[in-house]
Amino acid sequence: MASLQQVIFDELDSLVLVDSHSHINPRSPASTTIADLLGYHYYTELVHSAGMPRESIEQADLSPEEKVGRLFESLHEINHTVQWSWFVDLSRHLFGFNDVSIDRNNWKSLYDQALVAMQRPDWEAEVLTKSKIERIFLTNDFDDPLDDFDTNRYVPCLRTDDLVFNLHLEKTRTRLAASTSSSIQSLEDLHRSLGLLFDRFVRNRAKACAISLPPWFTPRHVPLSDASTADAFQRVLTCKHEPNANGPDETDKMQVAYWVFWRLAEFCAEYRLPFDLMIGVNRKVYPGGVYQGQDLYDSRWSMIQYADLLNTFPNVKFPISVLASVSNQELVDYAWIFPNVIAHGHWWYSNTPSYIRHDLQARLDAVPRGKLIGYYSDAYKLEFILPKYRMYKRILAECLAETICVGRGLSESFAIELGKQILRGNVDSIFFPN
Repeated sequence: MASLQQVIFDELDSLVLVDSHSHINPRSPASTTIADLLGYHYYTELVHSAGMPRESIEQADLSPEEKVGRLFESLHEINHTVQWSWFVDLSRHLFGFNDVSIDRNNWKSLYDQALVAMQRPDWEAEVLTKSKIERIFLTNDFDDPLDDFDTNRYVPCLRTDDLVFNLHLEKTRTRLAASTSSSIQSLEDLHRSLGLLFDRFVRNRAKACAISLPPWFTPRHVPLSDASTADAFQRVLTCKHEPNANGPDETDKMQVAYWVFWRLAEFCAEYRLPFDLMIGVNRKVYPGGVYQGQDLYDSRWSMIQYADLLNTFPNVKFPISVLASVSNQELVDYAWIFPNVIAHGHWWYSNTPSYIRHDLQARLDAVPRGKLIGYYSDAYKLEFILPKYRMYKRILAECLAETICVGRGLSESFAIELGKQILRGNVDSIFFPN
């Protein structure tokens, strides 16, 4: 007889899901070789940490097969990790590779077997079907074209980091002007351009706005027609960008950043878009690291920094992801009392079983059931969605069995219903309301 945990897992694993955050390129969503998979930053940063020189990994003229061969010189150093288990799991379920292990002795067989699968004309659809994924949220730069892919399958999401933190750069303003057919010479022009962005994204079925935020950022209410911000923006516009120039003043840059962020929240309220906040990343902590392996979490922040934002926009839904498990209790407590705070997935460094289990348990203990979005893949290629979600579903089934059924004496059917709401139901109600 199957265990209670297995029964719950089987029910959850039958569910067709919507992945609420990814970095999939909708024009090339699936991999072409396993180099696309093993080039994922989880693997390159781990083998680099284990001693492989960055130059060996990032040599520009490496063929995909050569790159995989080099990586397998060090991948045995991480064959005990959960990240490696994802690769093994997807190799078995998607490529049908059933050797006991994958190592430097048999990787070439896997490479060739995967290559045959990936060259099938229906490979994208096959991966989605096996992964039981119906829709996938994207991460779209504000000037991304949105008319050359299926926005029903690949859901646009307006990523706004550049608008908040890089608007002092002339190239960012040029991109914004081009994408909105605007001239941006004043705050009024900037506000109009932001409105045009939201209009374009919503017309193309965007379902969220999103931003990744550093630990030091504290949103502040800056009025729309704030004179000091207008002056700061003019100084940014006229700042010299020659090599020996000082560049925009930091105070002016941040004044404009605070103004833009507040406008984004206002537009989210106007267009009824959830505003995904991903909080706590400190960029370029390790500049000697591999590509995408240089950033770390920083716990020198608090949810109190967002209290004014949350109080000012009670009708905006804020799905919030925290980079470190140490921040999870604050997220739980804010979701406990703020109706518009939603606990969203297990992001980046918190995406390992020990932290997921701990953080999920806390959320099950205290957060209303309609405000838990269990998981998102954060994947760059489709093939990673399957193993990452399977990992989460196993942990969710374990927590539901132990906490809901055994601990609280509720029924198996109650636990399954709750699990399905956490995995799919809340994504629908939060991002696709009637």
